[in-house]
Amino acid sequence: MDKLNIICVDDEREVLNAVLKDLSPLDAYFQVEGCESADEALALIDELDAAGEYVALLISDHVMPGKTGVELLTEVSQDVRFAQTKKVLLTGQATHQDTIAAINQARIESYFEKPWQAEALLARARSLVTEYLFDKGLDYEPWLDALDNSVIYRRLT
Repeated sequence: MDKLNIICVDDEREVLNAVLKDLSPLDAYFQVEGCESADEALALIDELDAAGEYVALLISDHVMPGKTGVELLTEVSQDVRFAQTKKVLLTGQATHQDTIAAINQARIESYFEKPWQAEALLARARSLVTEYLFDKGLDYEPWLDALDNSVIYRRLT
């Protein structure tokens, strides 16, 4: 079975732990990893790709030391290896210009403001991973219990 990964990035450990906790219902199906910087996330993404694994979803904070979340998401979106990787910006400090850049340059699929609703983040993660599987042409059945059935229905009809 293919290995699917969800990567969450936030420089504040407490926030990162909260995101990982909110996504924990997916742990039985996907590898959910936490990174504390954009550089750490990029290194992990390269490592996973080299191992033949998939990066289905990348969720990133915006304001971080070094590279911002928008810079990270833009870099990933411009890498042909990750053309189908779904991207979410999760932040409480993005300006209007940052948000526009995230949409236009990073081509994010979703934007969540902090504090977010755990159920909404989990539901969106499920739907984005489901969309990723279809976009990549991968068999969705091994993960059926973790996916968004409405996306499956929409994609199959």
